[in-house]
Amino acid sequence: MTIADDQPEASAALGYDPGFLAVQVPLPRPGPRAVRELPYAHFTVLLDPRRRLASLTAVNVDGSSLVDLERGDDWHLDERVAADEQCGPEVYARNDLDRGHLVRRRDPVWGTPAVASRANLDTFTYTNAAPQAGDFNQSSELWLGLEDLVLEYAAVHQQRLSVLTGPVLHPDDPTYRGVQLPLRFWKIAAWATRDGSALRTSGYLLDQSPQLDDADLGRATARAGDEGELPPLGPYRTFQVPVRDIAALTGLELAQLAEADSLQVVPTVRPPSGLPEGWVPLDSPDQLTF
Repeated sequence: MTIADDQPEASAALGYDPGFLAVQVPLPRPGPRAVRELPYAHFTVLLDPRRRLASLTAVNVDGSSLVDLERGDDWHLDERVAADEQCGPEVYARNDLDRGHLVRRRDPVWGTPAVASRANLDTFTYTNAAPQAGDFNQSSELWLGLEDLVLEYAAVHQQRLSVLTGPVLHPDDPTYRGVQLPLRFWKIAAWATRDGSALRTSGYLLDQSPQLDDADLGRATARAGDEGELPPLGPYRTFQVPVRDIAALTGLELAQLAEADSLQVVPTVRPPSGLPEGWVPLDSPDQLTF
């Protein structure tokens, strides 16, 4: 199920808009990795068909015209892509995995009623989902709270934001039902300064490695599962991290966003022992740097 040709208003809103902010923010590219570029209402998914998951999602958020719609739960495959290139319902059946939205449901839901309704539906496409552990602890709630905070900021200040999100597709991710389960997820929020003269960004990382050693955050591993056994996923931990580190972890071309990182315009905080330079473990919204 995708945007129909007989809905010209919704079709006109297809895809991430690089000119949405006062400063141009082109869609980052995943280096040499082959991807399918899939436009939806107010967002775009770069699908990695080999991994059957998004390499990157990018959404435009207009805080001045957000629409409050009922959630719904109409998960569906994207008919433009072969079923064996998508991580579909069979991966989530009879286990504790959640279909985790990458583009959050509420972020693209703005504009006219027709466009907002289509955006709401589009976020339930399996290409916009990634398997995540179902048991959320306090840190994962903070991750969800971070998304709420970003959206609330856009709404209160009637601010435009562009938000990029995706999994870290590591070659050693554990395999389950033919799909490698990502152990880390990242997010970058981008906005223009009030006078529109400059870009600002902030980057975040969520880690669900089963045994996270602070001294070994450069890699995350899990025992591989088989077709019937779900690999162990650990407690979520959330960090604000330099955007340059997200680029290094993902292979995405993020030079423009790294240059605008808000962590570079505040005094450097010495990280806790064992953490890479600039990584800030988040336990409350008060620790966020914008």
